Amino acid sequence: MLKDKIAVVTGGGQGLGKHAAKTLAENGVKIVIADVNMETAEQAATELSAHAETTAILLDVRNEGDVQKAFADVAQKLGGIDILVNNAAIVPHFRWGSKLWPPISDMPHDFWDSVIQTNLYGTFNCTKHAIPHMKNREGGHIINIWGGGGTRALAYMVTKNGIRTFTRYVAEEVRDDNICVVTFSPRFAIATETAPQEAKDRMPSPEVLGDGFVLSAQLPMDSSGQCFAHEDGKLILEAPMDG
Repeated sequence: MLKDKIAVVTGGGQGLGKHAAKTLAENGVKIVIADVNMETAEQAATELSAHAETTAILLDVRNEGDVQKAFADVAQKLGGIDILVNNAAIVPHFRWGSKLWPPISDMPHDFWDSVIQTNLYGTFNCTKHAIPHMKNREGGHIINIWGGGGTRALAYMVTKNGIRTFTRYVAEEVRDDNICVVTFSPRFAIATETAPQEAKDRMPSPEVLGDGFVLSAQLPMDSSGQCFAHEDGKLILEAPMDG
């Protein structure tokens, strides 16, 4: 069902994005890893090329012009875009032992801006410029990421709750275009390859998410606008947000 589909995974050079790219590639999806770090993007692309055609591109999701050009180039070279995983984000890693973010009374404006622009504006930019290419393919799947951040993760939680609302309303706008837009929730903190060894020893790795991204990329249109998590080899609905 997914073989030869074309997926763009932002922030796919490591962490959840790399896991999403790997599991999609193992199902025959052609992968474009779009990352602000070209070194990790190329390393991931090399690893995943054993499973499917994989390309690495340098992309800052905050820059709308760059996103528009990159997606147009992908569509021209590969034939279109079928799947978008909006994974690129600035994430608090408090459970890894990282320093707490500043409270609002001490938060520099540029710190707030960096989180909002990467997480929320990045999701907006990539969704906006993937949709025309999905329309050309008569459908597609957009998978956004939701997750909790805990105390002192104000800027992060504003973006993530904003993304769930964004998902819900974009889903209605593109429903008639056969584009399924969903939110995927890891449900708990995960230690990726950049985590300290102590955190890796006590926390799950991205592999705990199994084929959650693969299942999300195959959801029917009646699932559009909803938030899902992976449990026991299947997707389950997360509780709806108020409003």
